[in-house]
Amino acid sequence: MPEIAIIGSGFAALTTVRELRRRGIDAPVTVISPRDELHYVPSSIWIPAGLRSADGLRLPLTRFLARHKVRFVKASVTALDAARHEITTDTGAVLRADHIVIAAGARFLKKLPGIENAIIPCEGIAAAEAIAARLPSIRKGTIAIGMATNPNEPGAIRGGPMFEYAFILDRMLRKDGRRDDVRMVFFSPSARPGQRLGERAVDRILAEMARRGIETHLGHKMVRIDPDRVVTEGGEIAADLILFQPGMTGPAWLADTGLPLSPGGMVRADEFCRVEGLEGLWVAGDSGSYPGPDWLPKQAHQADLQAKAVAANIAAQLKGKAPATRFTPELVCIMDSLDRGMLVFRRGRINLTLPALRPLHWLKRAFEHHYLRAYR
Repeated sequence: MPEIAIIGSGFAALTTVRELRRRGIDAPVTVISPRDELHYVPSSIWIPAGLRSADGLRLPLTRFLARHKVRFVKASVTALDAARHEITTDTGAVLRADHIVIAAGARFLKKLPGIENAIIPCEGIAAAEAIAARLPSIRKGTIAIGMATNPNEPGAIRGGPMFEYAFILDRMLRKDGRRDDVRMVFFSPSARPGQRLGERAVDRILAEMARRGIETHLGHKMVRIDPDRVVTEGGEIAADLILFQPGMTGPAWLADTGLPLSPGGMVRADEFCRVEGLEGLWVAGDSGSYPGPDWLPKQAHQADLQAKAVAANIAAQLKGKAPATRFTPELVCIMDSLDRGMLVFRRGRINLTLPALRPLHWLKRAFEHHYLRAYR
């Protein structure tokens, strides 16, 4: 019987498992990952405010994997032989599968000098805990929040959480009566950060920053991050707390696989989420570089849509049919500000933006509850 191996244990990997089983595929499935938990990072923005706890966002996968009859290998992938369909791990084990799904996520570029002096929020739940630990000590001073992209692949960016942190921290400081004494600055090499959301959304975001008194330092190339300042070609920002989201690239082990890679270091895929030119190799989520509009997002929702296409196409091949399911390019984002949320939706020619509304905050929380039911 054909075997399926999935590299990763995040959104794309687990959605692939669910969709394969939903389609009646009973082939052996192996998940390879160093982590046997799902970390629901989208809700980590609420950890500093106490709306969520770190433990509440770490979901053990033991029951989920057993329910779907999945073999779990706790290991990190170190190599992949595309011709032999063999995966090598840091335990020394070599696994072979007829279909291999690369859903290992991305890693953040850390070439900027001094980047270790900043907290990178989307690195995970621990980063949100670090922000929560630092914030109470800032009674006066400056918080600098910024984002950048991969210069070789402009779409390899996850900027939405940085806007959320700017608005959430502003709200928290106001509630504590500290906002007048804490300067906030948002910085980016882009003159209009967040352009994948659409021009109207960028206008709303920048207008909201101005309304809240969040200063902007935009359009200047970054030079370095010192312990107490952000240095750009357009000047310096002295700061007591620095949050910075760099651009993304693929997992380091991809470099020696011989897989087709994009200029930004991600696996090149077609509209069916197949690795270009290779049979039985698939990619879903942030590890891949896909055809589509220039606003194609790097976010959990898009990873889920790509995983659904992967599962549908593997199921088709196992039934002797050609892959026919294209992934849907779609951006859905509720940018939260602790008590309100701004909705951005893009699909095809549709680009909808709704202003910050209280019901959208609660919708984001309700979606989290709904999504995680499958893993509890």
